Amino acid sequence: MKVKTPKVRLGNINVQALNSVPATSSFNTKFTTKIRVKNSNWGPFKFDAGTVTFLYQGAAVGKVVIPKRKAGMLSTKKIDVEVSLNSNALPSRSALGTELSSGVLTLSSQATLTGKVELMFIMKKKKSATMDCTTTFDLSAYRRSKLYTAQEEEMR
Repeated sequence: MKVKTPKVRLGNINVQALNSVPATSSFNTKFTTKIRVKNSNWGPFKFDAGTVTFLYQGAAVGKVVIPKRKAGMLSTKKIDVEVSLNSNALPSRSALGTELSSGVLTLSSQATLTGKVELMFIMKKKKSATMDCTTTFDLSAYRRSKLYTAQEEEMR
């Protein structure tokens, strides 16, 4: 019997607030998403608490804690999280200003969840689910939608 490695992924991102200032090379954002832990084994995957780290060019801009949980056999565990990121901790912001001016913000995220897969309630195997992904925010589209919302409110 082969034990498959579980997978960790980010779900859809719902941006609640996104403030970027190219002149000062800074950003501040708040969004919600679902952390999805997919277990394709014939037994539950019990994992310890972990963290998802959001990075801008290798420097951490925010973290989210994933609590200790269990993904059942052949299922996906979805965990709702609220994420707050800001550029205050960045050592150098020269590249950030040009990226914000272009209207695109690219962040990467990393996570590792370690735990055990229990097969047929007899065998336990240690497994680690890892994630390394890139997320791109289109700042110009967000600014336009924010502008339209403000204009619609003024019309009412």
